[in-house]
Amino acid sequence: MRAPSKPVLILTIIALAVVAVAWAFVARRPAEVAVQQIRPQTVEQALSVVGRARPTQLVQVASPNAGQVIRLFHDEGSRVAAGDSLAVILATVEQAQTAVDVARALAARAQATESRLSYQRTRTLHARGFASNAALDAARAALDTAEANETAASASVRASAERAQEFTIRAPMAGVVLVRPIDNGQVVAAGETLFELGSAIGVEIRAEVEEVYADAIRPGQTARAALSGSSKIFLARVTEVSPRVDSGTGGRTVRLSPADTQGLAPGRSVDLTIVVAQRQGAIVVPRRAVVDATAAPKVYVVDADGIVRARSITVARWPSVNAIVESGLNAGDKVVLEPGTTRLEAHVRPVAEPLGD
Repeated sequence: MRAPSKPVLILTIIALAVVAVAWAFVARRPAEVAVQQIRPQTVEQALSVVGRARPTQLVQVASPNAGQVIRLFHDEGSRVAAGDSLAVILATVEQAQTAVDVARALAARAQATESRLSYQRTRTLHARGFASNAALDAARAALDTAEANETAASASVRASAERAQEFTIRAPMAGVVLVRPIDNGQVVAAGETLFELGSAIGVEIRAEVEEVYADAIRPGQTARAALSGSSKIFLARVTEVSPRVDSGTGGRTVRLSPADTQGLAPGRSVDLTIVVAQRQGAIVVPRRAVVDATAAPKVYVVDADGIVRARSITVARWPSVNAIVESGLNAGDKVVLEPGTTRLEAHVRPVAEPLGD
């Protein structure tokens, strides 16, 4: 086998040297790290919640007396005017009480008749000298008592009879029957809801917001709204924030008036984004870039020499997609987007990436 010629050998050595130099250059070149260069911007501080559409007025109609439903005039979805008949209730308990009062009245009437006859006998005997004045007075007192009891028993019968009549339940306002949880022939208790009426005109949206965030919501603030499952956006405005905190949920009720009520059937879920404030010159970073977010939040920044440094920051406690930085960063700072891909004091080559929406 012939040995390689001298020129070939020289070329091979030169190629190997070039490769070695290139490898050394690449090996010593700083690693690339994705960063975001800070640029203050106007940031919308908003709160996303799920609300539910309902009439502006909602009334539950109950029976003042227990009884049996013997007639229903309207069903769910029916429109009614103020004063319209909704149902007729037969007061079965009052009817039984009337029967008791009638029996007591008969007994009182019999007692009064007996006392009347006894008084007449005593008066006849007194006139003939066979009964004393005391006996006559006692007979008269017994008669007065019996007649008073008879009068009272008769009044009780009339009152019971009045209560035992059929009760007509009427609509307290014009509106739409939203719920009718009763059926014909059903026995209901006093105070039990028979109908739920919603106002025919006007729809609002109600949402429950955690108290810590509800403090920032004020009447007049705008919101973007969309029916759940729909991409069509319409505007709404906050009209009221309840001052009461629900002890069970820790939330406050927020009421909103929609600009478009089409398709807002009572009970429909609505996705809401309430715009709480606009921050001018705000600094935001992706939440994945924040280290120790709950204890001592900080970010990694790349300085002018390409060295990774830790920077403590203050993050606004607000449920936004990106972290709103209140202090610790300035315009032009280069924040490492993935802190886990590098280490402190590392020499890196920053590659800028835009902040996503």
